[in-house]
Amino acid sequence: MAGLLDIDTVFTAIDKIGKVGEVRLDLIKKKYEPAADYGFFGPGSVTWKVWTYPSSALMGFMRAVTIEQLDPNLNASVEASGGVRARTRTRYERTMRYFALVASGDTASATKAADILVKVHSKGIGIDPVTGGRYDSNSPESQLWIHMTAWHSILYCYEIFGPGKLSEEEETQYWAQCAVAAQCQTIDPDDVPRSREAVIEFFESWRPRLAASALAQSMTRMILHPELAMPQDMPEITAPIMSLIGRFVAAATISTYPQYMRQMFGITQSTVEDKVVQTAMRALMTAVNSNLHLYDAVWSWLVPGTAPIMMPAVLGIPAVSEVTMTPREAQKLYGYEIPPLAHMDLRRKQAERVFGRHEAPSDEGLIESEAFFGGMKGVAAG
Repeated sequence: MAGLLDIDTVFTAIDKIGKVGEVRLDLIKKKYEPAADYGFFGPGSVTWKVWTYPSSALMGFMRAVTIEQLDPNLNASVEASGGVRARTRTRYERTMRYFALVASGDTASATKAADILVKVHSKGIGIDPVTGGRYDSNSPESQLWIHMTAWHSILYCYEIFGPGKLSEEEETQYWAQCAVAAQCQTIDPDDVPRSREAVIEFFESWRPRLAASALAQSMTRMILHPELAMPQDMPEITAPIMSLIGRFVAAATISTYPQYMRQMFGITQSTVEDKVVQTAMRALMTAVNSNLHLYDAVWSWLVPGTAPIMMPAVLGIPAVSEVTMTPREAQKLYGYEIPPLAHMDLRRKQAERVFGRHEAPSDEGLIESEAFFGGMKGVAAG
C-alpha cells in the first residue's frame, strides 16, 4: 500500500533505537567503579530493591529525619551541633552517603564508616533543655529510634510512591535485614522489631516519650523546605522552580505522616491534598525508576557523593568480589570493635569534658569522617 511504512523499516528503526539505548546505558555504567564486594545484602536482596527506589532520597529521607525530631534527646543533639540549620545541604549529603554505604556499599567502607560514626556521635552529648536529662547520641535507645524511623520511612514511602507493599515473604526478609543493619550502630540487634506488627508496637510504645518542642517544630518546618538541601550552585533564575519542587516533595512527605504526628508538628493537610500529591508523586517516581538515564541524572545532580555508592547496585555493575557478609563478620575481619563497645576511652573523655569540666566536646572523628561521609563543606562527585 503506497504511502505506508514498510513493516521491516519500522522494526529496523525500533532495533536501532534499542541499540542506542544500550550504548547510552553502557556509557553511564562506565562512569562508576565496581564495588569491592556486594556489601551486607547484595543483588536480589529486598534491601537493595527498596533502598534504591528513587523515593528513598526524597520523601523517605525527609520523613525519617523529621519524625526523628519528636525524640527530645535527638532534637537536643541536632540543635546543639547546629549542622542541619547552618549546613543543610552538607548534612543531607553526608547522611545520605552513610545510608547508602550501609544499604549497598562494600563491606570495608561501610564498616569503617560505622566505626567513625561512633566517634562523631561521641560529640553529641549534653543536657536536654526539654527534659532536663542528659542526652547521648550513642545511646542504644536513641540509635534504635533513628534506625527504625529510617527503615520504616524508606519502606513506607516505597509502598506509597512506588510499586506498593512487599510480599509477606519479602517484608519478613526486610525486617530481618533491618536487624542486620543495626549491627552497624550501638544497638542490640535483638531489640529490633522483626515484623510489621512488631514495628507498629514499637512506634506505639514510643508515643508517650515523644515531644514536639518549639525547636522540634521549627527544625521540622525547616527540613520541610527541601530546596535548602538541593545543590547550591544553581542559577538564581531557577529559585522559583526549586521552591515549587520543594513544596511538592514536602507535601508528599506530609501525606505520609499519621494524624497525631501532624498535630504534634502543627501541620495541616487535607485528605484530598494527600491523595492528589501521592498520585502525582507516584507517577513521577515510576517515570524516574523506569528510565535509568533519568535515574542517573537525578541522583548525580541531587546527591553526587552518594551516586557512586548506590548506582553500581542500580545498574547491576558486578562487584570485584561476590562476597557478602554481616556487619559483625566484617567488624571481626577488618579488626573493629563492635559499635556498642567501640571507642569507650574517647566517649569517657568527652563525658568528662562536657559534664565534668563543662567544656565543649572535642571534634575528634569529624575530620576523619570526611573521607567516608563527604566534606563538611559539601560532597564532591566521584
